[in-house]
Amino acid sequence: MNYRPMKSALIPLVALLALSLAPATHVRASAVKPSPAPEWKLKDVDGKVVSSDQFKGKVVVVDFWATWCPPCRTEIPGYISLQKKYADQGLVIVGISVDTDGPEVVRKFVKEMGINYTIVMADDQIQDLFAPIQGYPTTFIIDREGKIRNRKLGREPTEQYEKEILAVLKPPAA
Repeated sequence: MNYRPMKSALIPLVALLALSLAPATHVRASAVKPSPAPEWKLKDVDGKVVSSDQFKGKVVVVDFWATWCPPCRTEIPGYISLQKKYADQGLVIVGISVDTDGPEVVRKFVKEMGINYTIVMADDQIQDLFAPIQGYPTTFIIDREGKIRNRKLGREPTEQYEKEILAVLKPPAA
């Protein structure tokens, strides 16, 4: 029996499959028409309730992420430095973990990484409130008035994303 025709037919299929599984190289980040950010209440990794109301008057970066997500993990050191650098100017970063293995896994990861910003555990409704969430990381910048100003899907270099945050954090030049 000759398997050559089958083999030659599989090569393009395998190549197509490999390309579809490659990591995204293009980040889709964009300013959006300001719209009210959803209100939420979630538990942090220690079971304490954290509410969006706690951050009124702040610029909030809301990052949907997971410990198993390589691009998410790559962004975390940048968020740690941005939180440290701009906290006194009113920046708050909130990581919403979509991990399903429970807060223990996330708590351990937070400690290992030295994360200095708020981490909460996603519930069934939070992703619907911020929809569409098409992949991880998906990140939003919310202004001091509680309006979503920017949405990003994928990982972006810290230096570039810092510019997006500063556009919302700092008042416009007069």
